[in-house]
Amino acid sequence: MAKLRKNLSLDPEAVARGERYCKLHETNLSQLVNRFLSSLPLNDNPRTRLTPAVSRLIGLVSDQNALEHYRQHLVEKYGR
Repeated sequence: MAKLRKNLSLDPEAVARGERYCKLHETNLSQLVNRFLSSLPLNDNPRTRLTPAVSRLIGLVSDQNALEHYRQHLVEKYGR
């Protein structure tokens, strides 16, 4: 896929932080920004508004009774 060049105005501190992150994760700023922009949700589907990490966790707890039990535990503990 062809790449599109864009000029961005960024805070120097944000660029420095991004460069440190990229060095630690063996990537570059272009790839970092591309991944971030690609992960932005574009519709009103509540599932797509979640971060990628949270989206991957959905469905791991399949026992609805366990969820209800935990909710009840929180009500008893915090009174809400």
